[in-house]
Amino acid sequence: MHKSIGQINERIRDGNARVVTAEEMPAIVAELGEEGALREVDVVTTGTFGAMCSSGAFFNFGHADPPIRMERIWLNDVEAYGGLAAVDTYLGATQKSDTRDDSYGGAHVIEDFIAGKSVELRAISRGTDCYPRRTITTELLLENLNQATMCNPRNGYQRYNAASNSTDRSLHTYMGLLLPNCGNVTYSGAGLLNPISNDPKFRLIGSGVPAFIGGARGMIVGEGTQHSPAAGFGTLMVTGDMKDMSPDFVRGATMNGYGVTLYVGLGIPLPVLDIETVRSCAVRDEDITVDIIDYGIPARDRPSLRKVTYAELKSGFVEVNGEEVRASSLSSFRKAREVAEGLKKWIGNGSLEMTLPTRCINPSRAAKPMKETVHGPRVLDIMDRRVISISQEEEISTAAGKLLKGETNHLPVIDAHGKLVGIVTTYDISKAVVNPAKGSHVRDIMRKKVITTTPDEPVDIAVQKLEKFNISALPVVDADYRVIAMLTAIDLGKLFGGRWLK
Repeated sequence: MHKSIGQINERIRDGNARVVTAEEMPAIVAELGEEGALREVDVVTTGTFGAMCSSGAFFNFGHADPPIRMERIWLNDVEAYGGLAAVDTYLGATQKSDTRDDSYGGAHVIEDFIAGKSVELRAISRGTDCYPRRTITTELLLENLNQATMCNPRNGYQRYNAASNSTDRSLHTYMGLLLPNCGNVTYSGAGLLNPISNDPKFRLIGSGVPAFIGGARGMIVGEGTQHSPAAGFGTLMVTGDMKDMSPDFVRGATMNGYGVTLYVGLGIPLPVLDIETVRSCAVRDEDITVDIIDYGIPARDRPSLRKVTYAELKSGFVEVNGEEVRASSLSSFRKAREVAEGLKKWIGNGSLEMTLPTRCINPSRAAKPMKETVHGPRVLDIMDRRVISISQEEEISTAAGKLLKGETNHLPVIDAHGKLVGIVTTYDISKAVVNPAKGSHVRDIMRKKVITTTPDEPVDIAVQKLEKFNISALPVVDADYRVIAMLTAIDLGKLFGGRWLK
């Protein structure tokens, strides 16, 4: 049995179409079987509501008098792209405010416009014969714009890996706060309601297909950036008219320690044409697996701690390294349901009909990593191999003598096996002199929590450690935790003084 788009649209127009959400579909297939579900169901609606950083909007402001060719543009002090035509711009969701830092950005400007709030436009120009004006400042409402077109380069991930953190310190990421020692797991996505999860081969999802975007009727432009369905990570580029959107489904947000993002409600209706469609739309949370990625490893290819299903994640707890760990969602399943129900209502009242893709999306493409022709420096390239260390059993006076020679301000402390167990600085010695009651040996005053680096670690990561912990040196350790070198602020000064910046 096979149904056509024409048959389904005729039922929609007649008010006889059976429309269900993807959450309802598995139970229908279990009750009626695949053939029965194909006869009974005409459209399955999907939905997701989560942080979609790769989002933004094109604006046309209309011409001022005298006219200006805007070369630098700010909306509520958030800089927009000035490389389009005279009064056109693109505002990215993650662009942060020049004055409010991470608390406000492009996503919030977009939300403010949709919510009916006034937004300040400020622009400057060098002036030309046909565009003589050099500056402009004005307050605008969404209704004052000729066009406000949301165009999101990458939305609606097919699935998204969960996150945890194996280090001994908290991490602030785009996956939220990750507690030390795998203390929590965060995830995103609606699981069985997610659009691409219900059409993984992109038979029905493609260019020109209608979509729910931010509460408005929009459409799919095509594949999104970083589209990688061969690995289970397909994405979509979508567009819609901001003037029809609702702040219920478009919300600016700030990830503490990371930056600004935009929460977008996205849903796609799927016409039930054949048995393969039925099977795809009967997907359950138990069928969708993701990796729990260790964000404590600062590399592109972070290791997986284990695979987990959306059913496990949604239960609120998952097992990691033999421990039960709390799992929390960064997206809203409740809002995803609202998206799917919104689509269901549109189709049910005949205001939205089905369309097959005018251009298909490649279901086998795999995203590639960046090609780097010049690799950044590693700690190995600049570390100082002259290590002056001390035993934890030595007296403080011995440590003071080594530091007073002026060759170093940091003494790695090693045990009887040569492994790093602490560190002593001139500051620690000074405190010991003032308060001799603490003890007379290095082990009594050393700092046991030592921030280290490795020879292969990128210098950028090492610099981040120095800045985060407000320290001026890092012991460089090997696989056995033996100190093989030191990396100091002086070494970094030599690096950024020009050696690697040619």
